[in-house]
Amino acid sequence: MGKLMYFADPMCSWCYGFAPEISKVKLHFQDKLEFHLVMGGLRPFGKETMVHIAEFLRHHWDDVNQRSGQAFRYEILKETDMVYDTEPPSRAVVVMQELKPLSAFAFFEDVQKAFYFENRNMGNLATYTNLAKKYNVKASVFGQSFQDEEIKQKTLERFTYARHLGVSVFPTTVLENNDRLHLLARGYMEAELIIERADNLLNS
Repeated sequence: MGKLMYFADPMCSWCYGFAPEISKVKLHFQDKLEFHLVMGGLRPFGKETMVHIAEFLRHHWDDVNQRSGQAFRYEILKETDMVYDTEPPSRAVVVMQELKPLSAFAFFEDVQKAFYFENRNMGNLATYTNLAKKYNVKASVFGQSFQDEEIKQKTLERFTYARHLGVSVFPTTVLENNDRLHLLARGYMEAELIIERADNLLNS
């Protein structure tokens, strides 16, 4: 069975806008392709606070909202104590991939909503432990895994893997079929076009 590979970052605004589209693609191929969610590392270990890059982010968020219809809340752009660092939410998704792999994609979507719509602080462990309760993962278990050095290393390995494949734009969707990689979408794209491209490749 081939693979549908989705390279993303929880704090990538275009990935948030792309959420309904990739969900349609994932559903369409659920019996034909293995789905692999890969944390790509948009801006890991960033040092800038939200307020310092607010105008830059607002511009992108407005574009995503207009293209996708996904709802944003902008209060978090005023935060002076939250750093725009995409490593912690990416690591949280890797934790869920280890603990509850079948729930990882839904958790990833929850993390996106927590940031963009609920304006939660992505630097706080409590943001993720509260989300994990929905999947019957105890806060203590999640927290211990989140701080584990092996999980931190696995998160970095995801970032490295994405770069190794030349993935530098998020979202990026790739089809792996017969040991060959095929780029389906580099950036935002409607589900129907991605599905058409993938079907053509699978049937060729």
